[in-house]
Order: sequence, then C-alpha cells, then structure tokens
Amino acid sequence: MIVITAPTGNIGRRLLSLLLESAPARGEELRVVVRDPARLPGPVRERVEVVTGSHGDAEVVDRAFEGADAVFWLVPPDASLTPADAYCGFTRPAAKALAAHGVGHVVGVSALGRGTPVAGRAGLVTASLDMDDLIAGTGVAYRALACPSFFENLLEEAGSIRQKGVFTDVVAADRRAPLVAVADIAAVAARLLLDRSWTGTGSVPVLGPRDLSPNDLARIMTEQFGRPVRYERQSLDDLHATLAGYGLNEAFVQGVVDMKRAKDDGLDAGVTRTPDTASPTTFEQWCARTLKPAVLACRLPAHP
Repeated sequence: MIVITAPTGNIGRRLLSLLLESAPARGEELRVVVRDPARLPGPVRERVEVVTGSHGDAEVVDRAFEGADAVFWLVPPDASLTPADAYCGFTRPAAKALAAHGVGHVVGVSALGRGTPVAGRAGLVTASLDMDDLIAGTGVAYRALACPSFFENLLEEAGSIRQKGVFTDVVAADRRAPLVAVADIAAVAARLLLDRSWTGTGSVPVLGPRDLSPNDLARIMTEQFGRPVRYERQSLDDLHATLAGYGLNEAFVQGVVDMKRAKDDGLDAGVTRTPDTASPTTFEQWCARTLKPAVLACRLPAHP
C-alpha cells in the first residue's frame, strides 16, 4: 500500500499517473489523501482508495496511514502561517501517525541547502529541512527529495513574458544554479516508492541536467519564442512589499525573502551534479512543451 498526499498538485498528479501505470502489476495498492475528491479525474478515482480531508489533520492521517507500507509526503505551503507552522506544524500529526502505524518508508519533497553556510537562515528552506528532521526522527526509512527551484515557477511570469517580454526574480542575472522540472521529481519519487530496498535516512538531490542563470533562461526563451525576452532583477525590498501587499503572514513573507536571499548566496550550490543526481528534462524541452503554450495562451489586456 502506497499513500500519496497532495495528489492533485504539480508533482502529486504526475506521480499518481506514474504509479497507476506500474504499481498494480507489482501488487501495490494506491491510496490518496485529498481535500476535494472531485479534483481527481473520474478514471483515477475508480482505481485508488480515497481518504478525504487535509493530510495536516490528525484524524485524516491516522486513517490514511493505517496499513500503509510507504507514503509520499508533500506539504502545500500555507502563506497564512509562519514557516515553522506551515512545515513542521503541518507535518507533526503525520509524524505521530507514521510511528503509530509502523509505516516503513517515506519519500518527501524538500529542498537543497543542507550543510551549506546559509542553511540556517534560508526561510522556507530552513523550515523544510526541519520538517525532514521531524520525519526522520519517527524511525521510518526516509528519503528527502532535495530540489532546487522548479521550471514551473516561470509559469507565473507567462503574462509578463507575453505582454512585456520580461520575467523577474531577485538573484543576480549571471548566477547559475540548478533548476528542475516537476515531472522529473515525480519520476524519482515513483522509483523510490516502488523499490523500497533502501534503508535509513538521507537526501536524494534532483538537480536537472545543468545549471542555468536568468540570462541563460532569457536567451533560451528568446530563441524559443522568436522575440526578445529579458530578465529584470527585483530588489528584495520590492519582493517583500509585493508579497506583503497580498496580505500574507508577515513571517511567511520574510521566509520567502530569506529563501531568495539564501539562493543568491549559494544555497543550491552545495551538491555536485553526477549521473545519479542529474535529471533528464532540459529547459529547452520544458519551454517548448509547457511555457511556450502558456505564454501564447495569455491574452493581452483589453483597451478601454
């Protein structure tokens, strides 16, 4: 029995699709924890056991983890909470349920940065690493998927890219860092969940095929779209003001800002890319398949 949390999210839905292809042939049953079962496609609902509710709720995870051999754990960040509450607070009921039901293996989505000089002041990433420690402390065999920033973050910039040819971030324009496609994270998670020969605790970096800077991304998008795309660096103060303007929890906002600062200070540079830590999807491939259609679909604002 494999339990999948957040099965309708960017990573979870891809993972669920992969497991539906291969788990039944291995004799594995699948159980999902979802707030709204209607968000699962009908054919999927017919092939999995559904536990309705939040996986941050003690009663829900107690039901979900009963009889489970493995769990895929992903915390959906809640910007109404502090980083500590959003990660460790959300995970604490699950940690108790993992121990109570003797779950053997857990694969969790986490972040790069452990062991770097900035790991303790990296905002949301620091909270995510604390979450890993909480899960590992239950005695399960645990693998934290240590991820850099996602290609998919650029989808939030699709309108600006279409309308102004501009995308923004706060890191230096020439700072190269690993970036990854969420589909590759899902593939690594599926492999670990299906082959549970591993023991102990540790991290599994998922680094993408090569490091890229914002200038590299702009060049590739320019080539893909056939028109100029440029990067504009935003200040951390401006980022803070923008996020605060949305009415988010102040500590969460500061957690995002601290994470971004740490990334510019080398948070994601602590792991060497090897054949085992690289993942296959290139930015060029992802851009052509995902970002380009999204940019083309964004409508220009109507004139009065």
